[in-house]
Amino acid sequence: MASAERKSPRAGPPKDDHFDLVIAGTGFASTFFLTQFLKHAPPKRRVLVLERGVPRDHAWSLANPREFELGEGRYLDNRTPEKRWWFTVAFGGGSNCWFACTPRLLPEDFRMQSTYGVGLDWPLSYAELEPFYCDAEDLLGVAGANEGTPFTRSRPYPLPPHRMSRTDEALARAWPGKYFIQPTARPSITLPSGRPGCCNNGVCNACPIDSKFTIRREMSSVYADSRVSTLYGAELTRVEFRGNVATGVEYLQDGKSLRANADFIALGTNALFNPHILLRSELGHPALGRYLNEQRSASVDFELDGINNFQGSTVITGHGYMFYSGEHRREHSAAMLEHVNRPMLRLDGKWRQRMRIKFIFEDLPQEQSLVSVGDAPGAKPKLQFSGFSSYCQRATDNVAKLAERLVKDLPVTKIGKPRLKDKTSEAHILGTVRMGNDPKSSVVDRHLIHHRYRNLTVLGSSSFPTSSPANPTLTICALSLWSGKHLFGKGA
Repeated sequence: MASAERKSPRAGPPKDDHFDLVIAGTGFASTFFLTQFLKHAPPKRRVLVLERGVPRDHAWSLANPREFELGEGRYLDNRTPEKRWWFTVAFGGGSNCWFACTPRLLPEDFRMQSTYGVGLDWPLSYAELEPFYCDAEDLLGVAGANEGTPFTRSRPYPLPPHRMSRTDEALARAWPGKYFIQPTARPSITLPSGRPGCCNNGVCNACPIDSKFTIRREMSSVYADSRVSTLYGAELTRVEFRGNVATGVEYLQDGKSLRANADFIALGTNALFNPHILLRSELGHPALGRYLNEQRSASVDFELDGINNFQGSTVITGHGYMFYSGEHRREHSAAMLEHVNRPMLRLDGKWRQRMRIKFIFEDLPQEQSLVSVGDAPGAKPKLQFSGFSSYCQRATDNVAKLAERLVKDLPVTKIGKPRLKDKTSEAHILGTVRMGNDPKSSVVDRHLIHHRYRNLTVLGSSSFPTSSPANPTLTICALSLWSGKHLFGKGA
């Protein structure tokens, strides 16, 4: 059979509609999963990728920096508009506008029930995922410190760390073993490929020099592979089944309803659209679409005395773990801190005598927060958010006291009022297709494979059974590599 060629944004379906793999989306989850398939697949395997968005080049992203951060509008029916949800519809998904922060989850994040008596345990451990964290960091080109890190590592980071600011250094001295240089997919040096080192301009949602990792810049070759056909403007709407086997998909392109047969299907959209596709496919499960959640954050500004800030490289230089682990996690959320390395206006002209810290809190998923199918045919995903949990609320109520504790040994003259981020989104949407060992309480297993339909996998953060204060992207990538290795490691 002739190899399929990459399709233009408005190309129609390939003439032969049978594929070894059909995959929805081109973001982190789909792309890292696809790398595993292609790594192990023979030359004549065929892949169809359905991407609802279109490719955007670097010049477009600079001219339209906010267009990648999409919320409700034409894609969602948000029944609780006081809570927004940000995501990206375009080739490369969230890689277009992320800030490239790549912390790992801590081992305790995988065992919340066993360790603290709250939430759930994941069906896999940190130790099992750790080699795949390393593989993901290599693909992303992460710059990080190999010593002085909260993570147990089996391999060094591929790139040397960025440097701290003087304020970071002061925090590290005040909190030994609790404050670290941030690992990031923004290169600290120019790479042999020509990808430049970070310019430290403070604008990362649309990197002005195309330095941070994006799917477009670093992994477009995955979609140029002769085994892969990519259709743009193509929305996967339904998975078809016969007995206990997924047999194909229905999708829309240019207003036409089309279909493709498949031996294996992977959903890699996000935690809003993955469950919507399965619900539209009439897959009933008590957990499907439920436990929608994301982190909650609060920012605090501090005025400094005798420290000039903003020497460090990258827009976020340090991560604080002083309020992360501990018995408090039995009662309220853990917090991870980010130091925002971007000058802020002060009317007295002292722009550098200021520090902004972002406190990021996990939330316990609530069953009442859900994605469901709208009433009309072809309706958008319907969202209902029941609010942040009391577990999270108890932590965010305490931000002012945490801020005081944070800087008790630093020369700070004033602590600003915490600003809670409630209406806007962290763009870290989680839950809705949770993983677990028990088919009665979870939709997919520890390898992200549907419990009943074993040739269907659901990728990305929709599988997370609990939240964490840490950014989820690196874990999404590692999980896709973990799932793909399990499925295709002996030949696809």
